[in-house]
Amino acid sequence: MLKILKFTVAAVAILFVGVQFIRPARINQPIAEGQSIEARIPVTPEAEAVLNRSCRDCHSNRTEWPWYSHVAPMSWLVIDHVNHGRRRLNFSDWSRYDRRESQQLLKAICRTAKRGEMPLDSYTLIHRQAKLSTEDVQALCDWAQSEGQRLASAQGK
Repeated sequence: MLKILKFTVAAVAILFVGVQFIRPARINQPIAEGQSIEARIPVTPEAEAVLNRSCRDCHSNRTEWPWYSHVAPMSWLVIDHVNHGRRRLNFSDWSRYDRRESQQLLKAICRTAKRGEMPLDSYTLIHRQAKLSTEDVQALCDWAQSEGQRLASAQGK
């Protein structure tokens, strides 16, 4: 029995070390001047503070990769979440969205914040400061609704 336990522990340790060599890329693409959300639309200081604290790690090219993003298998999960988040919404590449998409994304920002869907619970478990307060949600929604209305009125011109 002891031999089997030693073999199992050794096999698990070798497997753990082995998976460290399977490393998906942690990439922060350069941010082209004039492409980010701040360069494209006005962002209130209150909303910007919330976006920086609670959203940008997964929804921009300014991800701060924590230590555990270097250790498999956790690194695979973190990198997958960031890649998925960037595909859905990337504040660093806001220029790729047309007016209609920008309006839809602004509505989605408010909606997901109100519903408590973002940031993900798995993120706020470790990053407690990213959890949204009622005031944070209000700041995001006030900004998103105001900017959405501005885009809609500019569309009619």
